[in-house]
Amino acid sequence: MIYKRGDTYWFEFVWAGRRIRESAKTKNPKTARQVESARKTEMAKGEVGIRDKSPAPNFEEFSKRFVTWVTTEKAQKPNTVQFYKERVCQLSTFDKLRKSPIDMIDEQLIADYVQRRSGKTRQYAIRKKKGYELADTHKPISVSSINRDLATLRRILNVARLWKVIPQVPIIRLLPGERTHDRVLNHAEEERYLSAAPLMLRQFAIMMLDSGMRPEEICRMRWEFVRLEAINGSHFGYLHNPSGKTKWAKRNLSLTSRVNAMLTARYESAGKPKDGWVFPGGDPAGHVSYSTIDSQHGRTIEKLNAPGPNGEPPANPITYFRLYDCRHTFLTRLGESNADPFSIQRIAGHASILMSQRYVHPTPERLEDAFVRLERYNSAKEEQRKAEEQKKTTAA
Repeated sequence: MIYKRGDTYWFEFVWAGRRIRESAKTKNPKTARQVESARKTEMAKGEVGIRDKSPAPNFEEFSKRFVTWVTTEKAQKPNTVQFYKERVCQLSTFDKLRKSPIDMIDEQLIADYVQRRSGKTRQYAIRKKKGYELADTHKPISVSSINRDLATLRRILNVARLWKVIPQVPIIRLLPGERTHDRVLNHAEEERYLSAAPLMLRQFAIMMLDSGMRPEEICRMRWEFVRLEAINGSHFGYLHNPSGKTKWAKRNLSLTSRVNAMLTARYESAGKPKDGWVFPGGDPAGHVSYSTIDSQHGRTIEKLNAPGPNGEPPANPITYFRLYDCRHTFLTRLGESNADPFSIQRIAGHASILMSQRYVHPTPERLEDAFVRLERYNSAKEEQRKAEEQKKTTAA
């Protein structure tokens, strides 16, 4: 029941043998009855273990928790941490998303973000003789950039669901039309590039083209993990990569004759050290930094595509490619030489066989070759079976 005490209404009822008497903090009797009903509902939920959830944080608040978690979880991968920080900052520029409770982010809000982001443009840095300058023209944001934002948002919401902050994650589809950067060098391009590259870059590129190692793995190569002599069944020695991007990056890689000759020359010129960096340099750790090698790569591409002294077309032009494409070239060549995806996975250090399968292209010739090899296998087994039966007959 409700009753008035002074100007304020109170309510009183008995619950589980206990008298409940509290102020409704209102002067309106109708509101007082609603407060009394709400109090009874709250007590009923408590008896069966139901607790009202606290309001979900908005995107800005939760993304800070996410970044803190990523910083700890991916402490050994500073580039990954930096990537997520940059993407969270980009997502937060959209006020509608930044202020939205995280459990209210739906497909419509995501579509609004994509529409707003797609209408943006950005300036590009152009290399000049004395550094970089911003280009006067603006270019639209690429599909790849928007997809990286969407992938980060999906990751944040999946973590929120894992932490039971939200019950479910909205459907987030990446935009079609994303341009892939993978490019395969043909052997003529490889020859032109290596001829124009300075010594360290040339040696670095040879390592990638003949071993498929990631750039950061080559930067961290140490002499104590290199075996130039042919042992354990290797033809030209091997090297051991102790760590890398994934736990599968730990692997042994056979040397080709070209890599063996290059490393031998470098080993002898360094005084035949027993340990230390294969490529020492200015990185704080003491080895060459990837940025140094990548800068040499950029200058080499410019050199090949530079016009002649009188403005004539370049003599040996080359279509732009990333230094990382040397690894992609190696893995593609492995696939074209009939290496199976499981071997490619072990050599590349891929975390998933799905990554390796894209380098195996089932051309009609390769499919026909599979049937030929099956025919040979079956014939050999049949001949073996007949020989064994003949042997038993002769013995009898």
